[in-house]
Amino acid sequence: MSQLPPSGDFHAIRQALTTGRTSAGQVFEEASAIAQSDACRHAFMPGALNTAQVPKNPLSAASGLPLGGIPVSIKDLFNVADEVTAAGSTVLAGTPPAKEDCPAVARLRAAGAVVVGRTNMVEFAFSGVGINPHYGTPVNPADPGIARIPGGSSSGAAVSVATGAALVGLGSDTGGSIRIPAALCGIVGFKSTARLVPTEGAVPLSCNLDTVCALTRSVRDAVTVHEVLAARKVRLAGKQLASCRLAVSRTVMQDALDSTVAAAFDRSLKVLRQAGAHIEEIGLEEIGELTAINATGGLSAAESYAWHRTIIAKHQAEYDPRVALRILRGAGMSAADYIDLLAARKDWMARMETRLQGFDAVLSPTVPIVAPPIAALVADDAEFFRVNGLLLRNTSVVNMLDGCAISLPCHTPGQLPVGLMLWHAALHDDTLLDLALQVETTLSNSLQK
Repeated sequence: MSQLPPSGDFHAIRQALTTGRTSAGQVFEEASAIAQSDACRHAFMPGALNTAQVPKNPLSAASGLPLGGIPVSIKDLFNVADEVTAAGSTVLAGTPPAKEDCPAVARLRAAGAVVVGRTNMVEFAFSGVGINPHYGTPVNPADPGIARIPGGSSSGAAVSVATGAALVGLGSDTGGSIRIPAALCGIVGFKSTARLVPTEGAVPLSCNLDTVCALTRSVRDAVTVHEVLAARKVRLAGKQLASCRLAVSRTVMQDALDSTVAAAFDRSLKVLRQAGAHIEEIGLEEIGELTAINATGGLSAAESYAWHRTIIAKHQAEYDPRVALRILRGAGMSAADYIDLLAARKDWMARMETRLQGFDAVLSPTVPIVAPPIAALVADDAEFFRVNGLLLRNTSVVNMLDGCAISLPCHTPGQLPVGLMLWHAALHDDTLLDLALQVETTLSNSLQK
C-alpha cells in the first residue's frame, strides 16, 4: 500500500510518484478498491467501473504529463469511446456506444489521467439535490451517521473525489452542478467561464449555461485540471490578500442561511479581514431581478425541452417525474418568450459586470444550508423542490452571468461541510484561481492556530 494520507490531493500523489513512495499501479488499485466499497455505493453507474489492472509503471510524474497516473472519474454525461452515455437515465441506456471520447475526456487522457469509471448523476443533470430514482442516490460521505444528499447534479463525481475513489471528478455545471456537491461534500469545485472548455460530446441541458469543469481536493489541483480541460495556461499573479478588494452581496445570497452556514461564512470573512483583505458589503440589487427574468421557465427549461421533446413525447413514463416536470416547463415557452429572455439576460449581464468592476471577486456562501437527509426529500415533492431551489439559488447567479466561480470548504472540524464561493464575471478565471489559492491557505492556517 502507498504511504499517502487519504486526504492527499493529486499534487501530493505526484510528489510521491516522483520520489518512489508509491507507484501509479498502487494509486489506481487503492482508488479502485474505494470505488468498489460501500462508501461509493451508487456513486458509479452499474458495470461502469474500470477494474482492469494498470501496468506497474504507466504514465507517471516522470513522464512530464500533468495528470500522469492520476485516477479520474467521468460523469455519465460525457462520451467515452465504446461506452453508452446514459446521462443517469434509463431512457438512453439502450443507445449505441460512443465512437470516440469527447474533447474533455480526450484531454484528460492525453494529460496522463487513468479513468476509474463513469459516475452516477441526477437524470439529465436537472437538479441540485443529487437524487436518482433509477440507479440509486450516492450518500454524502461527510456524515457517517445519517445518509445525507451529496448535491447534484454531479453527485457521483463528488462522492468519488471526497472518498478518494478518484482525485479528479469530471462533471458539468449549468446552475451549480459542480459547486453544490463540492460545498455539501467538503471538497473544491471550480466552474470556469463556459466558453473556455468544449461541450461537444456531452448530453446538453442548456446550450447557453452548460459548463464542463471538475471537482478536486485542492485549489492547486483545480488550476492544473482547468489548464488541461481548457488547453490553456493559467496566469497566477500571486496577488496578496491585502491588495484584494472583495465584495459581499447584501441581496438574496445571505438570505435564509442555516446556523452552520451563517457561522462558517461569518468566520471566513473575519479571518480574511484579519489577513488584510478589503471586504465591502454592496447591494447588488440586480440579483433580485432574476426571479422575474426567469418567470417563464428559464433557459434550462427552454433549451432542455428543445433537445428532449421528441424523446419525452414517447418515453415520458421512463423519466424521473421531477425531471420531466422541469423539462416540460419549456413546452409552454414561446419563441418570443425565449428571445425576450435572451435579451433580458444580455442586459442584466452588462449591468452586473459594471457593478463588479474594481472588485477582484464576490464572496458568498455557495449554498445556504448543509446537506439534508436523503429520506426527507425522497417522498416529499414540496420539500424536494424547496431544497432544490435553495441549493441552486446562489450558484445559478454565476451561470446567468456567464461567469466563473469556485467553492472552497470553509467549515471547522466536526461541522458538516460548508462552501465559500468566490465568483466574478466572464474571463476572470485566472484572477479568481489566484485569489482562491490565497483564501484556501489563509482559511487552512486559521484552523491550525
